[in-house]
Amino acid sequence: MSEDQVTETAASSSKGRPAKKAEKAGFFARMALFVRQVIGELKKVVAPTRKELINYTLVVLVFVVIMMVIVTLLDLGFGTAVSWIFGGTAPSDR
Repeated sequence: MSEDQVTETAASSSKGRPAKKAEKAGFFARMALFVRQVIGELKKVVAPTRKELINYTLVVLVFVVIMMVIVTLLDLGFGTAVSWIFGGTAPSDR
C-alpha cells in the first residue's frame, strides 16, 4: 500500500505545540502551588449532614462491636485448643 492511499489519523495530523523544557520551579513556588491545590481540593469537600453523620457513626460502632465479638471468640477458641493440645492448665495467680 502506498503512502498516498493511507489516511491520516487524528493523532498524526494534530500539530499541537512541541513539548518545551520547563524550568524547575523554586522551592517556595512549588510550596505555593501545593497550598493553592490543597485549598482548591478542600473547596470541593462536602460535609455530611447531621443525619448522615449519626448514621455513619452508628455503622462504625456496630462494625467494631461485631469485630470485637469475633476476635474474642477466636481468642477463647484458640486458647482453649492450645491448652487442650499441650495439656496445660489455665494461668493462676501465684
